[in-house]
This record gives sequence, structure tokens and C-alpha cells, in this order.
Amino acid sequence: MIGKLVGDNLYIHRQHLESLPDKLRKAVTQAQRVAAEAFELANVFKIGASNRTVSLLRYPSFLEEPFPALAETWRVHLDSDRVSYRSYVDSLNPPILHRKELLLPPDHPEREVFAALTTQAEQLGLFGDHHLIGFKRTWEDKIRAAGYYLDGHTLLPLGNDVSEADQGDTLDTTAAEIQRHRTALSRAGLSAPMQALARHGLLGAETTLFDYGCGRGDDLTALRSNGIAANGWDPYFAPDQQQRPAKVVNLGFVINVIEDFDERIAALRGAFELAEELLVVSTMLYGSAPPPGQPYRDGYLTGRQTFQKYFTQSELKEFVESVLDTEAVAVGPGIMFVFADKGAEQRFLYGRQRSHHALKLLGYRRAQAARSPRVPRPSRREQQLAAHHDLVDALWQAMLNFGRTPEPFEFADYAATVEAFGSWGRATRFVFEVKDTAEFELAAAERRADLLVYLALQLFSKRKRYSHLDESLQRDVKAHFGDYQKALATAQALLLSVADPSTLDDACRAAQAKGLGYYVESDYLQLHASLIERLPAVLRVYLGCGSILYGDLDGIDLVKIHIRSGKLSLMKFDDFDGQPIPLMTERIKIRLRDQDIDFFVYGSPHEPPPLYFKSRYLNEDYRMFEQQSRFDEDLEALSLFDPDGFGPPLQQLQQALASRRLEVSNYALAPSSTIPSLDEPCGAHFTFRHFIECGETWERTRLHNVPQQAATFNALHALATNILDPVIDYFGMIRLTYGFASAALTKEIPGRIAPHLDQHAGHELSRTGKPICSRLGAAIDFLVEDEDMVEVAKWITDNIPFDRLYIYGPNRPIHISYGPEGTHQVVVMSQTASQGRLVPKALTPEKFAAFEWPNG
Repeated sequence: MIGKLVGDNLYIHRQHLESLPDKLRKAVTQAQRVAAEAFELANVFKIGASNRTVSLLRYPSFLEEPFPALAETWRVHLDSDRVSYRSYVDSLNPPILHRKELLLPPDHPEREVFAALTTQAEQLGLFGDHHLIGFKRTWEDKIRAAGYYLDGHTLLPLGNDVSEADQGDTLDTTAAEIQRHRTALSRAGLSAPMQALARHGLLGAETTLFDYGCGRGDDLTALRSNGIAANGWDPYFAPDQQQRPAKVVNLGFVINVIEDFDERIAALRGAFELAEELLVVSTMLYGSAPPPGQPYRDGYLTGRQTFQKYFTQSELKEFVESVLDTEAVAVGPGIMFVFADKGAEQRFLYGRQRSHHALKLLGYRRAQAARSPRVPRPSRREQQLAAHHDLVDALWQAMLNFGRTPEPFEFADYAATVEAFGSWGRATRFVFEVKDTAEFELAAAERRADLLVYLALQLFSKRKRYSHLDESLQRDVKAHFGDYQKALATAQALLLSVADPSTLDDACRAAQAKGLGYYVESDYLQLHASLIERLPAVLRVYLGCGSILYGDLDGIDLVKIHIRSGKLSLMKFDDFDGQPIPLMTERIKIRLRDQDIDFFVYGSPHEPPPLYFKSRYLNEDYRMFEQQSRFDEDLEALSLFDPDGFGPPLQQLQQALASRRLEVSNYALAPSSTIPSLDEPCGAHFTFRHFIECGETWERTRLHNVPQQAATFNALHALATNILDPVIDYFGMIRLTYGFASAALTKEIPGRIAPHLDQHAGHELSRTGKPICSRLGAAIDFLVEDEDMVEVAKWITDNIPFDRLYIYGPNRPIHISYGPEGTHQVVVMSQTASQGRLVPKALTPEKFAAFEWPNG
């Protein structure tokens, strides 16, 4: 596979474009012609097969960031040569890229490093629920919740508190002074070793657990709340608790804070002696930067008088195995399982790939910061910043809020700041020296825009004198405009500009480029009301003019700025946040030129119109945006209606989904949970009855042969649409010879059959409640009259995805299945010359392409 395939979208890096097949390379070449400048800036290309688009994506730190953030995207619509642009440069929650190694050529020098990170993330279960990991904020939360943090292209466990305090040139290296308890972290969820146990199904109601060195006891609290019998002991926080045997014993981030080697060994052995089945050992690992503190014994002594011994993964495994004289199993970075019960060890190793999350894994209040190299002699500025960082941060925040330097009376910590820096001017200059001036300039521009909007809208009422303005507002005017008259003149020009369609059009285009709404060129901009305050000033004034007529926009979900007609639409929806397709309840159209308002209320007899593709009008910072965006993508991929139109009534959409055995469930298009009528369509050419009432045995017995599980009907529909419909489109009509087989029908079939393997029972359940065939999916036997069925099978192998395909001869029906495994397995069933028995022979698709059925 070239590149990374997500749905029907192919992602590929610029360096790998030459490997694309001709058809895809032509699409990229067309996109290059349409958007030449953007093509030069992009380093990743997203090729959409179904919607005929090529997106040019710019990830500025593709190689440097472990999960690079998207900065800009240009989407080229190949059918119309139209380009839409979106910037995420200022986004607080931009889309991010996973598995980036798949986009690169196989011989790229960094590919193995990137692949190793992907393997780590897979082992930690971070890619579970893949619909909710596409944006930075969600992904970072998930990493923290798993008990890890990113150090370059490595995931390291959040183990101990290694924060530094101010210190001199020397440390007290007296062993008696080492404060081990200061390394204990306060956690809001399970630690990394506890989550490793949960991932592998080793925490349950029957589990007893003892935490050897439990610290503040946050893990114990979380485990008990999940019904786990958990106890612990700690020499500082819980010294009076009894050390007791348990099925599982945790030695979490303990041995790495013990500076005495013999005592470290004693702790490891003592914990292992308590383990009836399993000991979990975890430690801090070396990161990419030198550890903080000064070398001491075999580790480092910090300024807080704590000790840390860092390991590599191999060093940890070797240490544990040499001390305990038994094998240690690595289950994650810095985490080893050591089994006292070898039977339990074998069960674990056998079932490792089938483990499941057993607990709700809670997030963390904070992540451990990546460690930086220690500077032996900090500069005076660094010392001053370290000593007064709280004051500096507070003053900087005040500067950003005002978009200017605050006056002394506007800053609560003025006296403390002057005392720390000697004067107010020196303090403000120092802050500008250590902070990002570009951020301040952006804040100043935003504050200036806020003032202009305020003053422009005030022009509708009696103008206030400068002396009547709030004192802080007076200083804003002076700082940003020089004087009041100049500010008013600028505001008046802004107010008049809202009547210019070209000005509005430019502002709407700029808003859409920053992800603020859905823009239709020279027509309108529609967006969620929560985004209004982030719009360009001219659009905020336009909306402000509407609110002067209508009133506050409380309760309004969407606003629509009509660029050329001088109108403003306000829309309310039923449960806008709770539904992926909310229904409009009211629309208010404000005619600014006429100074009038029209109200439209929906309900009986006027059917409420649904809002499709809701994510268009939101921003990635919005709650549930990621789920909504994924839902909208899945809906658009079905091509049920023109995505640029209004869309059908909701009931009509539900019927269209039902015909595809789909339904809306929460924020997903889920498989249908209903049992259909047997005469409902199943694919383009059959009904469900055709698959149920077919074959010699059914014709002979006429048994009641109806599936009991909705999932079986879903599987039959998938089989019909993905396999039979394409075959019929190419070869013409087919004859079904053996379809769904219930347990009752199966008993009547003569000869040797294997219901637990053949997939003819679909998703039906046995008397024990388990699937009759664990492969799931569905199977059908069929014949194409007057066609060589070996050649039909070859065409299928070359053109259609399937699970298993059995060929019995040129004139006999073939058996084919479609299921979740998707093995694409081809089996030729040929007769032996001596006994005439059928013997299966599996062939690769390549070998089957050259296969010839023997004569006779």
C-alpha cells in the first residue's frame, strides 16, 4: 500500500508522489495546475476518490513533531477547478496527523523512528475509538489519561515528580537528607502501570491488589471506586498499613527513587514475595534531554533533595530479571510484568492480543513537562524570571487583555511589581524582553477592533463625550487611536463599509479561511453564534446592526450574513448540541435596508427543515466538533444527496439510510438495529426473501428460515451491495443456489457441511448465545448461466473485496462470503482422481490468476 488510506482518502507525503499510480498522479498534477502556489507550500496530499478532490496540506513540523499539527489546507475540487482555503495557524485545537511513517517512502531515514512511536501508541491502546483522536486537544488528553507524556518521538510514563526548586551551586548529598516522599505525584486517574493491568484484562471484581509504595493513594482510590479490592503501604504516607499478599502487587515508580542499591533490591524482592500471581514493576526512563539535577551514585540528586535513578527499557528488564531470577515481560515503556504463577503467565501470553479495557481510565490534572537540559549558571534575566515568574505572567496577561501597557491603577500587583523590578517602566520592559511580542501585537489589533465595533455601534445612539467614557476606555482610545475624534472617524468609516458588498465578501472569505463558518462565494457566510466575537470587525458591526433591531442574540444557534441583499438571518434549532442533524424551529430574517424583521416558525403544518453537515458552521474548538465532523464525512461519503444543496426532509434521509441498513445513533451512522420486511430491497437486484428462500433444501422443505438477528440482515445487505451488485452489473443476472441457513434448515441439508465455518448463518447465535460462525459476515452460493465460473471467480478476485471464495468447477456455483475479516482467500475445490473426493487447495490471488481448471 502506497501512502495512508483513511476511508477512501489517500494521504501521501510530497517525497512519495512519484510512487502513485498514473490515475492518482494525474489528479495531483491537475491540482498543481489549479493551485500552483499552494502546491509548492504543501508537503502532504490528500486524494479523495469518491468526491474528486485533492487537498494540499501544509504541516510545517512534519518531521520534527511526533504528531504534526495541520497549519493550512487548500482543497481543490477537480470537477470545477475550485479551491477552498482554511488556515489553522491560530487554532487552539488543530487537526493532527497519526502514523505519519505510512506517508513516506519505505527507505526514508526517519521512518523506523516514526513507526516505533506508532507501535508504542498501539500497545498503550491510544488508537482505540479512532473517531476521537483527530484533533490536538483530544489526543493530548488521551495521552495524559493513559499515564504518559511525549518526549520527542517517544512516549514515557508519568512517574514521579521531578520538578526543581531554586538551588545554589551545590547540593546536600547526605543520604539521610534525601526526601523520597517528595517524588509522589498527585493523580486524577490511574497511573500507567495500573492502566496496563486494565488494558490486559487483569483488573476485575475477583482481583486483589496491593500497592507497595502507594504514595498518596490516588490509584487505590480509583481502583476501589471501580470495585477492586485494593490496599497499599507507603513508608511515608501510609506507614501503619500492613504489607499483605495479593493476587497482583504493584511496585510503581518506587525503585527509581531509592538511592541505596541494596535497599532497592530489597524493595523489589519484598514486593515480589507478596505477589500470588503477578508483580508489576515500573520506573522512570531516560528522555531525550539530560536528567535534571547533579549526578549522585547511579542516579541524580535534584534541588528538592530527591533522588532519581533512570533506566532504559533494556536496563530495567535486565535489572528485574537478575534480581528476581525470572523472566520479565515488557508491556509498555517503563513497565514490566513479572509472574509468580507461571500458569498465569502462559494464560497472559496466550491471550495478550485479546485483552480489553476493564476500567474507566480517568484523565490527569496535569502532564509532566518534557525535561530540558540543566543550565549550570543561569543568566541574570533567567534568575529574575525564575524568581518573579508569577508577577511576570500576571503582568503579561494584563497587557494582552488591554492590548496595551496597563496603567498602575489597572494592575492589582503594581506595588509588588515595582518592588521586584525597581520601577514600573523597568518591569514592563522586562516583560516585553521575555515574552512573544507577536502575541502582543495580535492582542493589540484585536483590542483595537473591539473598540471600533463598540464605537461604530454607539453611533446609532447619542454620542458620548470623551469625558463621559470609562477611564480605562479613555486610555484604550488614546493608546490605540491617539485621540477620540480620530477613533470616531475610523469607526464611522467602518460602519459605512458594511453597506459595501465587496467589503463584506472579502471579510467573509477571510473568516472562512480561519474556520469561522461556511462561506459560499459572493452569497453568504453562515456560522454558529459562539464564533461571532472572533469575526472581522466589519462583520461584527453588520451583526451588531441586526441586534439593534432584533435585540440580544441569546438563544440563537446560527447566523447567516447575506453579502449582497443587506439581510441577516438568525436560526434556532431543536437540541442543536445534542443532535447530529438538528431540526430548525425558528428563522428570523432581518432586512437591514428596510429596518424590518420577518419571523418564520416551523412545526405543524410546516415541517421543520433539518440542518445537514453541522460541522461546517462550527469550529474545531467547539464541543463535540470531532464527532460531528466524522459523522458529516461519513454521511457525505454515502452520496445520498447534493452536499451543496438543502438536503431532503429528515424522514426521507432516514428511509434512504434504512435501505442501506444504516441508522443515526448518537453521532454515528450505525448498522441498523431493526428487523426488515423480507420483501424490502437487499441491494439493487434482490430482496431479503431471495437470500432466505433459495436453494434445493429450502425448496424441498419450505422451512421457516428467517434470521433472528438484525446484524444478519445487515450482513446480507453488505454481501449484496459489495459483491453481487458489481457481479450482476458486469456479467448480467445470476441465480442464487444457497443463501441464509438457519439451524433448522441446516439440519435438513444432506452431506457434510460446516455451519461454524461457512458463514451461511450470518450473525445468528447458538443456544449458548455465541455466534454460530465466529467469522460473522454472510455467504452466498450462486451461478452465472452460460459463463465459466472459474473466469467469474478470477474477475471477482481482481475487482471486488471479499472474505472467502470457493470454486468447484467451470459449471458449478461458487461460494463467496463478505465479512469483517476480509481475508481475500481463494480456495479451489478439486476432485481426487482415485476416490473423487473434493480436496481444498488455497491459492494466492496471483497464482489463481494463472490457474487453469483441469480437463475432465
